[in-house]
Amino acid sequence: MQPGYPGQDPYGQQPQDPTGQPPYGQPQYGQPSTSGQPYGQPTSGQPYGQPSSGQPYQDPYAAPQQPYQDPYGQQPTSGQPYPQAPIYPGTGYGAPAPTGQSNTQGLLGMIFGIASIPLAICCAFLGIGLGIAGAILGFMGRNKADQGLASNRGQAQAGFITGIIGVVLGIANAILGIFLNVSYY
Repeated sequence: MQPGYPGQDPYGQQPQDPTGQPPYGQPQYGQPSTSGQPYGQPTSGQPYGQPSSGQPYQDPYAAPQQPYQDPYGQQPTSGQPYPQAPIYPGTGYGAPAPTGQSNTQGLLGMIFGIASIPLAICCAFLGIGLGIAGAILGFMGRNKADQGLASNRGQAQAGFITGIIGVVLGIANAILGIFLNVSYY
C-alpha cells in the first residue's frame, strides 16, 4: 500500500480482511448466492412479488371483512354510530361578544373637538357649539375611562382639550369680528 489514508489503496481496491471472511450477509467471491438465483431474481418464479401459493391477492389496506364491533361495548343511540359533539356557546363566526365598554363618548368628543378648531376660525358660532360639545363629551368619556367602563382615555382627553381650544378660538373670532366690524357677507 502507498502512503496516504490508512486502509485505502491508491488504486481503488478495497483492503482485504486478514481473516479471509467476507462481510456478514454477502457470499464469498465466486460462490453463488444462497437462494441460487443471480441478481436477486424472485425465488418463487412469479415476477413482481406475486404470491405463489395460489391464493388471490388481498389488499393489506382494505377494510376488514368482519362487521364493525364497538370495542367499548356501548350501543349506538338514535341510529348514529357516534354521539353528537357538544355545542359550546360563543363559538363560530359572527360578531364578537360585547365587552361591556362604551368608547362612544370619548370618540365623539375627539371628533367634535378637532372639528371645532377650523370651524371656530371661519364660522365662530359653529366652532363654539362644536367646541362645547367636544369638551363635554371628552370630559364624560374621560370619567368613564377612569371608572373602567371605557378603554379610550387618550381619545377622551384629546376631545376635552381640542374642544376647549375650539371654544377659545371661536370666542376670540367673535370678539374680533365685533370690534373690527368685519362682515362675512
